[in-house]
Amino acid sequence: MAISLKVQEAFNKHINAEFWSAYLYLSMSSYFHSIGLNGFANWMRVQYQEEKAHAEKFYDYIISRGGRIDIRPIPSVPNSWKTVVDVFETTLEHEIEVTKKINQLVAVSMEESDFASINFLQWFVNEQVEEEANIQQILDSLRLVQAEGNGLFLLDREMKTRVFVPASQGTAQ
Repeated sequence: MAISLKVQEAFNKHINAEFWSAYLYLSMSSYFHSIGLNGFANWMRVQYQEEKAHAEKFYDYIISRGGRIDIRPIPSVPNSWKTVVDVFETTLEHEIEVTKKINQLVAVSMEESDFASINFLQWFVNEQVEEEANIQQILDSLRLVQAEGNGLFLLDREMKTRVFVPASQGTAQ
């Protein structure tokens, strides 16, 4: 069964949102480099790679269902923040919005009785739960050490260990 035009349109719009997310995280990575927090920069660079991979999965999915891709311009993203905590508060707010977008895609797929798309989206639903929890944990740690001194130094070192691992064949990442 081919993808419906309504689901195709919603998924194409979401490809744009995923690329915007990737650009946001790349911008945050650059910001962290500019203030000497290379570990946090690395963490955001990995986040950029994940979001780009998510956009590509939506792209591949539309194609696999006989749909047509509509590449759209990506609006500009912010490029400066007040503090490290501000960056992660922005990140959490953004991921909450992404969760809402994924939930809307599930709703559209349900309206269209598109069970293949509902199944495809389930991985993203679970991913968003994990994303929000991870970012909240980082925010909690930053607040615990008051985002300064040795605590910030140790968190920065920890963030440097994150690596991008593409999902295995057959998963949505």
